[in-house]
Formats: sequence, structure tokens, C-alpha cells
Amino acid sequence: MYRFAKAAVNITGQAARQVRHGSTAPPDFHVKYGNGVMVGGIVFCTAVWAYVVTQTGITWNLSPVGKVMPKPWREPEE
Repeated sequence: MYRFAKAAVNITGQAARQVRHGSTAPPDFHVKYGNGVMVGGIVFCTAVWAYVVTQTGITWNLSPVGKVMPKPWREPEE
């Protein structure tokens, strides 16, 4: 437990130093690569969901409205 606590304090201190002194990334990183990273993420997400929807064979529990027909009513026997 001591190692975990020491590592947690170290990570917290490191995060505080980054906030105080700024990130290690150059200031123009987001200007240069921001749109590319976002487009890459959108393409990746779309590709994964296209695969899941078309290839995995998951039954998606679509609405049964219009597909399920009620059984015909039987008159009670006298």
C-alpha cells in the first residue's frame, strides 16, 4: 500500500507541476495536428461501428411494431 500511495503522490505532484509550468507539448502542436487527429478519430470510430453493424451478426432488438400479429380471437364454447 505504501508503494501505491507514494506513486499516487508522485503523479499528483507531476500533474501540478505541468499545470504550473505548462505542458511539454510545443504550443503549436494543436494548430499543426489538431484537425488531423480529430478527423482520424472520426474515421476510426465510423469504421469500427460500420464493422460492428454489418459484420458481427448482433441482433439489435428492433421494434416488433407491424411484425407481430395477434392470434385470432376464439369465441367461447357454449
